[in-house]
Amino acid sequence: MKPQILHTIDTEYSADSIEWCPCEEYQSFFVCGTYQLEENKSTTELSAPCKRKGRIYLYHFDSSSEEIKEMFRVETAAILDMKWLTHLDIPLLTSANAIGEIEIYQLEDNSLKKIITEELNPEDEDLLALSLDWNHKTKQICVSDSKGGVTLFKYDNGSLLKESHWSAHNFEAWICAFDDWNQNLLYTGGDDTLFHCFDIRCPKEAFKTLTNKSHGAGVTCFLSHPSKENFLLSGSYDENLRLFDTRSLKKPVGEVNLAGGIWRIKSNPFDENMILTACMYNNFSVVKILEDSSLKLGGVLETHKSICYGSDWSHDKNKGGEGFYTATCSFYDHKLCLSKWEV
Repeated sequence: MKPQILHTIDTEYSADSIEWCPCEEYQSFFVCGTYQLEENKSTTELSAPCKRKGRIYLYHFDSSSEEIKEMFRVETAAILDMKWLTHLDIPLLTSANAIGEIEIYQLEDNSLKKIITEELNPEDEDLLALSLDWNHKTKQICVSDSKGGVTLFKYDNGSLLKESHWSAHNFEAWICAFDDWNQNLLYTGGDDTLFHCFDIRCPKEAFKTLTNKSHGAGVTCFLSHPSKENFLLSGSYDENLRLFDTRSLKKPVGEVNLAGGIWRIKSNPFDENMILTACMYNNFSVVKILEDSSLKLGGVLETHKSICYGSDWSHDKNKGGEGFYTATCSFYDHKLCLSKWEV
């Protein structure tokens, strides 16, 4: 596969998160989240810590003309992760930020309207919300944080109820994700190199059902395969993309080294065995899952010159012929690229 760069945008702040809306009526929209450290210029020891500020951009992409337009922007705290809840009349975007909050926005009238702000722990002023995920069936949200914790919320008619909180990892819990095939299972990965599976029906002391020690560095991302019930992918700072069979999670059934710590993995909605990976220090790669469960590198996007964090596929296929669209972003060069991948 060969990517063609259609648009390059300067996001001004360092860019680290991309999420394309999968809702049928809103598939032309995607968001880009940013994270900017505003240094404190004071030289006193008692000076305030650096401020982490951010911005969320809402873009519209017309696949017929292949034109892109910024529709709206939100000034907020620094963004670390975002996810859409789509099983509603109006899609909701949830963000995890650097002051320990999650915020929920409605997408309507070409803008993002904030409807909820919720703190993970109001008593901890130094807590970062690192990742989040929606359980689309139960409308629960899991959020992982910089102290190794995981918090579970329930969304109900425009409000959030905190259901539980527990310590999952000894260091940063980089990722938490629901199993898309089993609403009771939750996966977490941390800087302690561990990958845990929790059954959220159990009382806290019996939550954990499994710990996997396959990763050689921090575990950063998970992806349930959209059409193969027992397939789970993981990414890690150790540069390996792994494929697990959830019926036996002790070791992976497929593995490939991508020569860069893997931060995010996304499945192509038109070819679910085609996986887009953000490889941090080695740009963005597309990996194919083969029939024998092995993993094969299928293409590389080499235009980014900084840490590659945010990436996603468009759910709106090229109307003019073969090909798929992606949006990708990188950090210190604050660069957003919209590309078309020819098959």
